[in-house]
Amino acid sequence: MAYDDFYRMSSHAVIVNDQQQVLLLKATYADHAWGLPGGGLDLGETIHQALVRECREELGCDVEIDYLSGVYFHSAVTSHAFIFRCHLKAGAQIQLSDEHSEFAWFNVDQLSNVQRIRVQDCLDFKGVVVSRAF
Repeated sequence: MAYDDFYRMSSHAVIVNDQQQVLLLKATYADHAWGLPGGGLDLGETIHQALVRECREELGCDVEIDYLSGVYFHSAVTSHAFIFRCHLKAGAQIQLSDEHSEFAWFNVDQLSNVQRIRVQDCLDFKGVVVSRAF
């Protein structure tokens, strides 16, 4: 990479309920898409710090990180996304920020192709971090 190149990184949480459904948030910006909790790293943050901060901001509660399951390069936005398995702390109540209009629990087969691959890699984690490019 050259000194002036622009490059993005983000951290995202795969959180499942007792029915093995995945938590997604509906954005109030851009194309109003559904996505995993999380977001871009701030200058000086680690991928773990960014994940905890973003989830606290977006969900209004803390998450516990279980493991990093995958790193995914997305050529459309020149970004690497770090995917973590997480869980909500006991008694957590989701209170969305202004960045999202709603949350819902989805079956894995209801997710978009790329989202499904990232989530399934996370759920199938065998101790080796997956790396893929889209």
